[in-house]
Amino acid sequence: MGSVSEMKEADLALVRLLSDGSFRSGSELGDELGISRAGVWKRVRRLTDFGLALESVKGKGYRLAQPLELIDPDIVRRHLHGAADLHYQWVTGSTNADALALSGPVVRPQVFITECQQAGRGRRGRAWQSPFAANLYASIRFTLNGGFAALGGLSLAVGVVVGEALRAFDPALPVALKWPNDLLVNGAKVGGILIELAGEMEGRVDVVIGVGLNGRMTAAQAELIDQRWTDLATVLTVMPSRTELASQVITQLMDMLPLFQAQGFDAFKGAFADFDAVSGKKVVVSATGQNLVGVAVGVASDGALLLETDDGIRSLYGGEVSLRIQ
Repeated sequence: MGSVSEMKEADLALVRLLSDGSFRSGSELGDELGISRAGVWKRVRRLTDFGLALESVKGKGYRLAQPLELIDPDIVRRHLHGAADLHYQWVTGSTNADALALSGPVVRPQVFITECQQAGRGRRGRAWQSPFAANLYASIRFTLNGGFAALGGLSLAVGVVVGEALRAFDPALPVALKWPNDLLVNGAKVGGILIELAGEMEGRVDVVIGVGLNGRMTAAQAELIDQRWTDLATVLTVMPSRTELASQVITQLMDMLPLFQAQGFDAFKGAFADFDAVSGKKVVVSATGQNLVGVAVGVASDGALLLETDDGIRSLYGGEVSLRIQ
């Protein structure tokens, strides 16, 4: 989506007028916004900078390709019960980058959510498609005792918690976790996790947990995704509001933090096995310039993938590793 640009109040006013997905004529929109039809056209063009899919039909006017709903930060904030500070923006570069940019260490958890990321990213520097008001983009920065070693299995624990949050909306949802950080439904990616280190000091680490979930995307918005994908609107029996989704996921993650702090990944290892999409399958793992082929046989207590190869069982860690199921 190019460089980060600011969404102005006037842009949001136009979004709200078009949010129900109905056609509005240029003159109607101009009257509502107090601008000319030419001004309306310019603002409509600006909205495409934020990943919004718009349609223009002569004689009918403009409409969004699908209705949208903004997250209500006040409701999310109430769900936090004062346990963290919430930072909400319409548009940003990346919620993880915003969390990393805070001067630290943080005294209490800091939560970041946005309607649109213009520089969203996943593991290994990959772009994360983040159109406006289509998905969930959230990050939490917090301090973890135990130093760098305490991070083992954190991405897997986050995956378990997010998977459980999704099952709360539909207990039959076949959500699974592909080590080390992908959430899948029926083999298609519905979300991802990105763990980054903000700083380390005296036996503590400042950590950022980033979570992205596909909510409701048009094909046009997802055209740059280079792997099988799906969204929650497709796989859930009843799609929750984006505010409900944000509240559920963030509060579940907040509840996870003290348990992970006290017990590490051990507290989540049993639950992870229930979500594990890899165990028992032949996989190819790309690491340090070589491909390892073997059968996944679960994960260790520190979150390492256990890979049974011709040379015995290897323990593999996340980082710059990628995994493909054969």
